[in-house]
Amino acid sequence: MWYRSASFILDKQEQQRKDAAESRPLSLVSTAMTENPGANVSMYYETRAAHHGVVTSDWLAQAQAAVAGNADDAAVENNASGGEEKGKKFSVVDEFNNWRKQPELAEAVAAIRALASVIRSSQAKTMMELEIELKKASDSLKSWDTTSISLTAGCDIFMRYVTRTSALDREDFGSAKSRLLERAEKFGEISYKARRIIAMLSQDFIFDGCTILVHGFSRVVLEALRTAAENKKLFRVLCTEGRPDRSGLRVSNELAKLDVPVKLLIDSAVAYSMDEVDMVLVGADGVVESGGIINMMGTYQIALVAKAMNKPMYVAAESYKFARLYPLDQKDMAPALRPIDFGVPIPSKVEVERSARDYTPPQYLTLLFTDLGVLTPSVVSDELIQLYL
Repeated sequence: MWYRSASFILDKQEQQRKDAAESRPLSLVSTAMTENPGANVSMYYETRAAHHGVVTSDWLAQAQAAVAGNADDAAVENNASGGEEKGKKFSVVDEFNNWRKQPELAEAVAAIRALASVIRSSQAKTMMELEIELKKASDSLKSWDTTSISLTAGCDIFMRYVTRTSALDREDFGSAKSRLLERAEKFGEISYKARRIIAMLSQDFIFDGCTILVHGFSRVVLEALRTAAENKKLFRVLCTEGRPDRSGLRVSNELAKLDVPVKLLIDSAVAYSMDEVDMVLVGADGVVESGGIINMMGTYQIALVAKAMNKPMYVAAESYKFARLYPLDQKDMAPALRPIDFGVPIPSKVEVERSARDYTPPQYLTLLFTDLGVLTPSVVSDELIQLYL
């Protein structure tokens, strides 16, 4: 019942990333680290800034070509290359990073695929040993970036889904392992299809002549808009720039390719332009127990403006992003820091706010488009109980 979508790409080896940071024209990472030596930058936002900080036509062309390729063939090649290294000990983090190289594969789904590989390659002799091995692999992935909500939630839901079957207690180990692998692969496929399901569910809310405000780059939001364009719906999009990583530029480029009328806004022009908007549509890094969302910095203030001007605020999010969190305010979350480049030197005495995300309470949200259905914020807690039961 839970599927997948959204986000993040190409993870180079740590040393390669450091080398690239020194030669990059707009070095978001190196500038931020120079201004804030010793700062704890979130791995997720560090790589995201590196990938999306400078949006060029060459990069977009490469991404387009990658999307046009056969993802299944890429997966087979990855597995085949892994099998050739027979002498190398299996590493769930390496497997995870291999899956993340697929441009359209979300981080959480890459983790789900990697955990399925743990079952496939396990040398355990008993069910208890296999479950312990799987738990250690899940913990290793979650520790790769403790600030990634979707990664943690995806691993937790995977563990619950795969091991939650009474049949394992009545079968021999070989049959039980096969059943476990079958459920793991099924969960991966279900998660992979989530984006498409959400895109289809959202079509009833996108009508001819409407103007939609989007914030930041969300693959599931882009898929919903792409589906609407393919269905010959006539609509217009206002897209925030999405500083500091300028992720909105990528969204506007993708929409322009679809011949969708798009207008790029500076982030501070949201209230100024809100009277043109019929609805706001955003993605989410995580959906919390209250029905609120944690998303890219600026989402909360957009929700406040939308509420004040009586505009519906819709959220598109996959169910593997449903997290057992209950933040009470903006600071009640693990900090996720990102590199920031203002383009000019910043005096050392000036404090820079580098938080990557904010929390939007449920009272400012209208509906959530998920692969479980179209939900009101108040229903999220019930769905979380079912997911983690």
